[in-house]
Amino acid sequence: MAGMMSQKNNTLIFISAGALFLLWVMILSATSAKVGKTYTNPVLVETFIIQREQPDNFSGVLGIGDPAVLFHNGTYYLYPTGDNSGYDVYISADLVNWKKGPRVFGSTEPGVWAPDVFYNAKNRKFYLYYTVNGRIGVAISDRPDGVFKDQGTLIENAIDAHMFQDQDSQYYLYYVQYPGFRIHVQPMDSPVRKKGGPVQIIQATDAWEKKQAALTEAPWMLKHRGAYYLLYSAGGADSQDYAIGYASATSPLGPFSKYSGNPIIKKGDSIFGPGHCSVTKSSDGQLWMVYHQQKNGSRGWNRIICIDPLRFDEKGILRGRPSRATPRPAPNVKG
Repeated sequence: MAGMMSQKNNTLIFISAGALFLLWVMILSATSAKVGKTYTNPVLVETFIIQREQPDNFSGVLGIGDPAVLFHNGTYYLYPTGDNSGYDVYISADLVNWKKGPRVFGSTEPGVWAPDVFYNAKNRKFYLYYTVNGRIGVAISDRPDGVFKDQGTLIENAIDAHMFQDQDSQYYLYYVQYPGFRIHVQPMDSPVRKKGGPVQIIQATDAWEKKQAALTEAPWMLKHRGAYYLLYSAGGADSQDYAIGYASATSPLGPFSKYSGNPIIKKGDSIFGPGHCSVTKSSDGQLWMVYHQQKNGSRGWNRIICIDPLRFDEKGILRGRPSRATPRPAPNVKG
């Protein structure tokens, strides 16, 4: 009998210990879910020493900037302005931790700026819209991290291309006249072939768009509940006054009405010159802008890559807030 009681007590102790362990695991899991992961800007920093005479004269430090982000098959691909002679791709699973990948495009000409990469599901090809020496061209690859083969010039005297495909499968190429810095849209018959002529849709008219320099650039299109939202940057691109606003329309060709509360992303609280954004989503459908800030308040091109959430409120107004050196909840990604 004593042996049986001892065995019973040992069994109860084992069960109790197991239950306590299970309870402890559940508490840790709940705490982890409650706290969650965080990120702190900047998420990507790299600098280059640049010496060029064209398309404008510049000599000095240039920080990585003008990011275009593409999400494909569970991975984020980032294509920024870098050493001004080509584009490298940066790869991430979570928008926070980036690894530098291969060089995907190079040029013997100067002024390789502000790319965009578009995936065409119809033929499963990737299209790089490049800026080289003040003109826009297109190159094609079978992979987002593969070498893009040049297909030639699309638009002369232009920079900052962005390809948008509407839900009816129609293509629209947004770009910036250079010089002049007016935003246009070019209807496209395909990712490489124009259809008709361009339409001018945005130019610098408001005070914030004329700080340091009168310009509008870096177009990026979003569609929300049937309306078209064109994000763009304005003010001196090498200054702390660079900022992001948007205009909306009922057609991708406009006419566009600028939001009265522009700019929606601007300097303040140790944030300088936030601008030139692209937009993607995390696994939960949250919008994320990927953009650059100036490293400090000095005039120049020493930029850093940052991410922050965007959202549409109940009235359809686009909201966002830049951050710097402050932990924020990280993108929710499946892993």
